[in-house]
Amino acid sequence: MTALLLALVALQGPLDEGTLIVRQDTVEIAREAFRLTPARSGVGWTLASTVRYDRTRPAVVLDPIVELGPDSNPTTLEYTVADPRAPLRILGQLARGRFMVRLLGRRTERAREFPAPLPAALLDDSVYVLYLPVAWLARARSGPVPVTALFPRAGRRERLSVLDLGVEATTLNRDPAALRHITATGGENRLVHVWVDADGRLAKVEIPSRQLMVERQPAP
Repeated sequence: MTALLLALVALQGPLDEGTLIVRQDTVEIAREAFRLTPARSGVGWTLASTVRYDRTRPAVVLDPIVELGPDSNPTTLEYTVADPRAPLRILGQLARGRFMVRLLGRRTERAREFPAPLPAALLDDSVYVLYLPVAWLARARSGPVPVTALFPRAGRRERLSVLDLGVEATTLNRDPAALRHITATGGENRLVHVWVDADGRLAKVEIPSRQLMVERQPAP
């Protein structure tokens, strides 16, 4: 965490908030509004996202809220999937090296446990700010970091290798930029590029295997 973020924690203000533009093969398919705040417990952080997919019908809105501990590992999950075809609520909690998940549908309820050796991260195939804690797990490490990636909505567990490549030249919204580059290798996506700015704020996520580009909308 930078000095700026630590000062905001002390003031109990939002650490970061913004909007990500999600494009697939250059076509905008969704917008993701997110907010990072100090955790309600006073220890760690709360990362909340609202992603709206409305380019096709019916529209689907995803609302995950992840509580993160001071070590950047997830502790709880509250996730609402607003899909008129199959609405879903997902509740999760980390306990004794396992992440326990309940999936509450319109007429069904299921439970599942995932082995979750630390470091771990909660991810979703359609929510991209969740890659920010993955980037945190690699900071100040000299080599690859093995990360347990849990996808509760998809019922999937993967082992990723996360590597901080340092500051590199790239583009952001077609403009030249120098951003910290983190890669997450493995799993169904094969390779994910995560880019953060000098203050540790998420700037861009790229998933080449899915032709996905997710970029932070410029501040007005």
